[in-house]
Amino acid sequence: MSELYPLGLRLAGRPVLVVGGGAVAQRRIPALLAADAVVTLVAPAATPALDERASLGEIHWQQRTFTPSDVDGQWLVLAATDDPAANAAVSDAASQRRVFCVRADDAAAASAWTPTVTGADELTVAVWGGGDPRRSVRLREAIAAGLADGSLDAPRFRHPEPSPAGRLVPASPRPVPGVALVGAGPGDPELITVRGRRLLSRADVVVVDRLAPQLLLDGLRGDVEVIDAAKIPRGRQLAQESINEVLVERALAGRFVVRLKGGDPFVFGRGGEEAAACLAAGVPVTVVPGVSSAIAVPGLAGIPVTHRGLTHELVVCSGHLPPEHPGSLVDWAALARLRGTVVLLMAVANLASIAARLIELGRAGGTPAAVVERGGTPQQRTVRATLATIAAAADRQGIGAPAVVVIGPVVDAIGAG
Repeated sequence: MSELYPLGLRLAGRPVLVVGGGAVAQRRIPALLAADAVVTLVAPAATPALDERASLGEIHWQQRTFTPSDVDGQWLVLAATDDPAANAAVSDAASQRRVFCVRADDAAAASAWTPTVTGADELTVAVWGGGDPRRSVRLREAIAAGLADGSLDAPRFRHPEPSPAGRLVPASPRPVPGVALVGAGPGDPELITVRGRRLLSRADVVVVDRLAPQLLLDGLRGDVEVIDAAKIPRGRQLAQESINEVLVERALAGRFVVRLKGGDPFVFGRGGEEAAACLAAGVPVTVVPGVSSAIAVPGLAGIPVTHRGLTHELVVCSGHLPPEHPGSLVDWAALARLRGTVVLLMAVANLASIAARLIELGRAGGTPAAVVERGGTPQQRTVRATLATIAAAADRQGIGAPAVVVIGPVVDAIGAG
C-alpha cells in the first residue's frame, strides 16, 4: 500500500454522509459534530443514541437504505454498516463522484482513513498505526500522557495482570481483567480522568450510557465492541438487569470491559448495583470515580454549590420521582427546612411539583433557583428564576433532560453567567 498523505479537513457547515446506524456510526459521528459538519445519516435503523441525536436535530436521519445519489453534494462519506457488500457499494459510489470515503470494515479498500486523535489546547495529534489499531492507541496514549505532564515521555505499557475475582480492586496504574466502572464526567470529553481515559483505551468491550461524552468513543480501537446501554429517560433502554448480565458475560469470557458512565458511577449512576452484580459473579471490579454533574455542571454555569457566608450545607437529591410518589425516599420536609444548597438530578419532569412541595413545607418561594441543561456541552443553557417560578421559566425555554437543578442563595453568588 502506498504512503498516506496526512490532511486536516475543515468540515464546518459542510455536508458529510454516514451510512449505517450501528456502533461504528455512533462512535464516529460525535467527532464530525465537534467539527461542525452537517451530518446526514442513512440507515434503516439506528442505535438509541443516534435516534436521540436525530430527534434533537443534531443529525439528519434518512431512515432507509443507501442509494448512490446520497453521495451527491457530500464532502466526505463514512461507510459504517456491518455488511461489507453495502460498504463496498458506498465506497464505489463515492469513488465515481470523486468524494473521499472511509470504510469501517476494510481500510485497504478505502480512499481515506480516520486516525486516532489526541491533543491539548490548540494542538491536535493524529496517529496512524499502519493498520495496527492497538499500536496507534498505545502511541496516542503515550503522547496524551506526555502532553499532560509536559514531558512527552512515553509510559510503559503492560498487559493486565490477574487479580483475585469477586472483589473491588484498589487503584493501580494498570487495568485488571474484569470490569472497570469509569465515570466520564459531564458532557465535555476532557473532563474524564487520566486513569479513566487510560483504561478506556485498553478496553475490549465498552458499555456506554447516552450521558457519557460520546466523543470518547471515537478514539477506541476498531475491534472494540461498543454496547449502547441507551439510558434514555422514558425511551428505549437496556434494562439494568440486562446491563449487569452483559458486563458479567463479557468479563467471564476473558475480555476487559469498561462501563462508561456520565458523571460519577456512584452518584445516582447505579454503579453500586453493577459492582454488586459483578462481584457476586466472581468478576473483579475497578472503580474510577468521575467528576460528578451535581457539582461540576453548576460550576460550569458559574454557580458555586457552596460559598462562604451563604451556605454551610449541600444536599444532592434525585428528583426522578415526584414528592407525592410512594416510592420517593427523599425527606422533602427536611429539605424545605434547610437554608443551604439543594441540587436535584433527574428532576426536570417533576420540577413543578417539587418546587410547590418545598414551598408548601416552608422554603421561601423567592429562593434563587436555576436549571442547567446539557452541562459541559456546546448546547449548555442556564435558566435562572426563583423557586416559585423556576418550573414555568424552564418550561418556557423548552429545557429538557439532562439537566441539573440548583436551589439556594448560591445561584446568585457571583452573578448570572
